[in-house]
Amino acid sequence: MLTAGQIRAARALLDWSQPQLAEAAGLSLMSIRRMEDPKIGTAQRAAANVEAVRAALDVAGVVFLEAGEQGGPGLRLKA
Repeated sequence: MLTAGQIRAARALLDWSQPQLAEAAGLSLMSIRRMEDPKIGTAQRAAANVEAVRAALDVAGVVFLEAGEQGGPGLRLKA
C-alpha cells in the first residue's frame, strides 16, 4: 500500500509540487493534498486514484519499496 509519506518523498525526489503531481496523475489538487495528509492518507482514498498517483510517479522514475525485514516502506529512483 502506497503511504502518504512515500508520496511526499517521491515528490521531493522529483522536485515536483502538489499541482505538478495532480496534473501528471490526472487528479484534482485536493485529492493529492488528502492523500498526503497523514491523518487521512491513502487508505481512505479510491484505489483508482492511488493507482493513478503510483503510475504517474513510476513513469517519472520512482520505484516504491514495500516494508520488509530491513525496514519500513520506502522508495528510490530507477537506475
